[in-house]
Amino acid sequence: MSLSKLYQEITAFYPGTELVFGDGDAKASLLLIGEAPGRDEVEQKKPFVGKAGKNLNEFLDVLGLRREQIYITNVCKFRPFKVSAKGTVSNRPPTKQEVLQAQDFLHREIGEIAPRMIVTLGNTPLRAVRNDPAATIGAWHGRPEKVMVNARQYHLFALYHPASIIYNPSLKEVYRGDLCALAKWLQKES
Repeated sequence: MSLSKLYQEITAFYPGTELVFGDGDAKASLLLIGEAPGRDEVEQKKPFVGKAGKNLNEFLDVLGLRREQIYITNVCKFRPFKVSAKGTVSNRPPTKQEVLQAQDFLHREIGEIAPRMIVTLGNTPLRAVRNDPAATIGAWHGRPEKVMVNARQYHLFALYHPASIIYNPSLKEVYRGDLCALAKWLQKES
């Protein structure tokens, strides 16, 4: 199966839903996985654009990479949102059920890309890739691990989500330290 066929299957599974599929080099050795697209991503049909995209670009600079050299996707391909009493629409985390529905698609997407390293950005992708709903970014961040996805072994490196720095500036140094550890691993493995 190809990515385009997989994306057609996902489109059929979520009829009438605005979807944002992965972007970048489909044969990249580095795969970044986020939680779900937000408003900016849905508007531009591209993962990690808006504020989180700015932090992602800084992250790539630290690694000496460009967006075109990696593949970026999300666990959920649709924007989970909520509507306030005033009628304003805002992002919300995907539910456990939404993640479970998307997990098989994600695992198949990983198999199509077959990266050397999977980098998860936040709790949701970490849990989805590890198939472990109890996994937390606080326990797993900053070090390479091995993980099995559909009977194939991959290297996994968990990072805090780039948006977490926006909401919790005290994580910036932890995030930078994790990036340096990832950069060292990538240099060693290249």
